[in-house]
Amino acid sequence: MIGPAPKPVKLWGRGRLTIPKEFRDTLRLDDAATLNVFAVGRCLVLTPKRLLRYWLAEDVERTMKSKRLTSSELLRALKEERRRYNRKTYGR
Repeated sequence: MIGPAPKPVKLWGRGRLTIPKEFRDTLRLDDAATLNVFAVGRCLVLTPKRLLRYWLAEDVERTMKSKRLTSSELLRALKEERRRYNRKTYGR
């Protein structure tokens, strides 16, 4: 998706900025939206946090359906994987 043309924004009071309304509308960001921010070179990238959770949730749901897993089986497998990871990484 390509949104509206770039717009200048000014930082104010402790690094705050206002995301232009066109961008908020295009990305469907409301007053309660939480964003991830990270640097790529000299650029800041903002992504809606909900998108990451949504993709992860979809991926987990797809995997569960394809492998016919219940949520309790998935949690059991996650706990076992955490134990293996901790043994390998920390020796415990």
